[in-house]
Amino acid sequence: MKTVFSRPKVMIDKQMHYCPGCTHGIIHRLVAEVIDELGVQENTIAATSVGCSVFAFEYFDIDYCQSSHGRAPAVATGVKRVNPNAVVFTYQGDGDMAAIGTTEIVHAAARGEKITVIFVNNTIYGMTGGQMAPTTLVGQKSTTTPFGRDQNIAGYPVKMSEMLSVLDGSAYIARVSVHNTANVIKAKKAIRKAFDAQINKEGFSMVEVLSMCPTNWGLTPKEAIKWLEQNMIPYYPLGEYKVKSGEVAK
Repeated sequence: MKTVFSRPKVMIDKQMHYCPGCTHGIIHRLVAEVIDELGVQENTIAATSVGCSVFAFEYFDIDYCQSSHGRAPAVATGVKRVNPNAVVFTYQGDGDMAAIGTTEIVHAAARGEKITVIFVNNTIYGMTGGQMAPTTLVGQKSTTTPFGRDQNIAGYPVKMSEMLSVLDGSAYIARVSVHNTANVIKAKKAIRKAFDAQINKEGFSMVEVLSMCPTNWGLTPKEAIKWLEQNMIPYYPLGEYKVKSGEVAK
């Protein structure tokens, strides 16, 4: 019998705590597969912040640093600077990175810190009760916007990939999704490119992954897939926003 799938070596054999339909598990697997393929398990250090993925360290067999809310890029910067040959990445949500952590992420990118960021965007605060996040869409309902986000009051959703891609320190910025098989394959390729950019010392790299949150969206997993396709992708177009590969590593 042909084996079509096996658990990545880096992933710990443990049941995850995520809600049904949440795509954190898929994203975890893609990151683990890339680490396996690069052969850098013993040299990889991750920094997580506060959010649904706060327990990610229980699923990866690598070294981990727990950061306070939004501060993972700052922690990762320190780790990378004292361990320049290590592969360092952060794993953050939109309520974390695009809100309280905006300063950290913008200046890490501006400085060209040689770290990789996995940014999970599900347009809502997941762990703390479904409040409006910086990425919540106009008209989208949440516990703090029961009638939908009003741009006249709360402004417009922040497009992190577009914003960070214009900074000179950014080497690779991409936005992907994991709502179907074709896009999962593309997402893995982008994550690999982001890690390669770090290993090649090109600068800061980030992959934004559009993700589902059926629990806080008030939808079934199947309905959440359609909602992502019809609402998130039109506002957050998929693709590579910055590719700096080919430059001589410094």
